[in-house]
Amino acid sequence: MLLAPRVAEMANGRLRGDHDMNPDDWEETPAVSLRAAAVLVPIVEYPAGPNILLTRRSDNLGNHAGQVAFPGGKMEPGETPAEAALREADEEVGLKSSFVEVAGYLDSYETGSGFRILPVVGFVRPGFTLEIHDGEVAEVFEVPLSFLMNPKNHERHSATWRGKRREYYAMPYNGHYIWGATAGMLKNMYDRIFAGDEIEGVK
Repeated sequence: MLLAPRVAEMANGRLRGDHDMNPDDWEETPAVSLRAAAVLVPIVEYPAGPNILLTRRSDNLGNHAGQVAFPGGKMEPGETPAEAALREADEEVGLKSSFVEVAGYLDSYETGSGFRILPVVGFVRPGFTLEIHDGEVAEVFEVPLSFLMNPKNHERHSATWRGKRREYYAMPYNGHYIWGATAGMLKNMYDRIFAGDEIEGVK
């Protein structure tokens, strides 16, 4: 499978974000005020093909309640992005770092809510047991990588936010609405390592 070597080459210092689809309406946030965060993009390696592990946030959270997300959160002082992503994955869903091999990074993703997120890509060995922190996560589910990396499933939706009509990516799957920053990071993953190619296991 050609996925692993390509993941290792991903990050190149570019900045992606919610502004990708709304450049005219974007109000740039000064870099010094952006909160640093990291998420784990967990690629579970199965013989039948890889899946991406995602969470649905608890409905009682103050921010982004009920939204589909990668495990992750704000970085603590002194943490590397990989350390933060692995810590958050353990705290949120009980995914132990011993099952995860960090392979690379996607481009930083800037959100309209004031975060600069570094997605940390990790290959996950099957056999793990999850323990969901129900104060933060309502459920965990997996989506075939082949579905998420198929441009036919990269839908463009729109909604009114802060009084303006804005577009965003969405990848609905089996009743789960994957959208916003999560879909944007997945679209970046496609653009970086799959666009224009046919990759074994993710056609």
